[in-house]
Amino acid sequence: MRTLIQAFKTKELRKKILFVLGIIIIYRIGSFIPTPGVDYPAVQKCITTAGNEDFIGLVNLFSGGALLQLSIFALGIMPYITASIVVQLLRVVIPRFEALHKEGQSGEAKLTEYTRYLTIGLAVLQSTTILVTARNGALFNGACQQQVIPDSSVWNLVVMVLIMTGGTGLIMWMAELITDKGIGNGMSVLIFISICSGFLPQLWNIGWGTNGKNGDWVKFGIVVTVLVVILILVDYVELAQRRIPVQYTRRMIGRKMYGGSSTYLPLKINMSGVIPPIFASSILAIPTLIAQFGKPEQSWVKWIDANMANTTSVWYIVLYSVMIVFFCFFYTSITFNPDETADNMKEYGGFIPGIRAGRATSRYLSYVMNRLNTVGAIYLLFVALIPTVLIMLLKINSKLPFGGTTILIIAGVGLDTLRQARAQTEQFQYTGFLLEGDHKEG
Repeated sequence: MRTLIQAFKTKELRKKILFVLGIIIIYRIGSFIPTPGVDYPAVQKCITTAGNEDFIGLVNLFSGGALLQLSIFALGIMPYITASIVVQLLRVVIPRFEALHKEGQSGEAKLTEYTRYLTIGLAVLQSTTILVTARNGALFNGACQQQVIPDSSVWNLVVMVLIMTGGTGLIMWMAELITDKGIGNGMSVLIFISICSGFLPQLWNIGWGTNGKNGDWVKFGIVVTVLVVILILVDYVELAQRRIPVQYTRRMIGRKMYGGSSTYLPLKINMSGVIPPIFASSILAIPTLIAQFGKPEQSWVKWIDANMANTTSVWYIVLYSVMIVFFCFFYTSITFNPDETADNMKEYGGFIPGIRAGRATSRYLSYVMNRLNTVGAIYLLFVALIPTVLIMLLKINSKLPFGGTTILIIAGVGLDTLRQARAQTEQFQYTGFLLEGDHKEG
């Protein structure tokens, strides 16, 4: 609260915060504007009768509920997220991408350009898939018989795809505006707002129930208590660091002496962030999405509905846990390269006390990262499986207002935004202090 108060007292930061709030308002308004060609009353009836726990539910979570309403912002920020992750993963496969990453700012600008092109391509693909599933009734798990798209002509579908794709491009532009002219990472801020937009109503429905019926305030209290405890745990772990000491030798460059300082290499316990639960949920939802195009009486459709669509089944829990552990190690191995870090330290005359520079440093960093990844994977499993445990113990039929992915995003984005606000607040305070001192001297 002190950071926020100080930020509002600073004129420059106050403008940035108001700019971000303006973008958020535009983003939320666009989430309720239906795409031309959609029967909006029919869509509202389908939303009340269907509940999505699969990949569609995940995308709807990141779009702030705009997906099931088939609005112009139905895809949300999801294509941009997917494109960013894909471009980052392609650095391992395509040498050109890795070379661009090492070029610095110019290379990152080129990678950002590729990310934008891929975002538009994914938006075209995803919007086409969503409209086809909406027309077939699979978007609402077959629970709604309403005709949400009365005109199924090719021309009408093409226009709807173009409008949804344009909405994704506008969201991508707004996210980059927040990053450049506001506070925090624009993509993370929009995801944070999307999740929080449906968080409190769903949480309140546990105690109040639907229209004041079938509510349970005891379960509401248990869920809120667990939520607070888990948020505290997530904040503690996300801020925790394994600090590896690094010593730099003195070097003579020209007539000046450089180096001779001591610092540390900060390594987070959970370096993969929220990526493993998102990847695991997305992959496990694909069979459920495919099964909706099959006949309900077929044996393979029944097996998928009983085991993969049910988040409390043994098969789902086991596969979900294995995939989280796998992606935790896999994604960290891509984002953190011990060989590259060791080479950079050696180039600038740095070394870890007691460890030889070069290959020995690389092996030591790999050893430390494996231990941290083990702890981080256990931590992610604990947070991600809490909703499943609560559903089984409290017998809550409706979807919980928070899951492992939701908790990690809320805590991570909140901490990162406050950290940037605090840094900018201190920067402006020091700037004002220096300018005031120069004015007095003059």
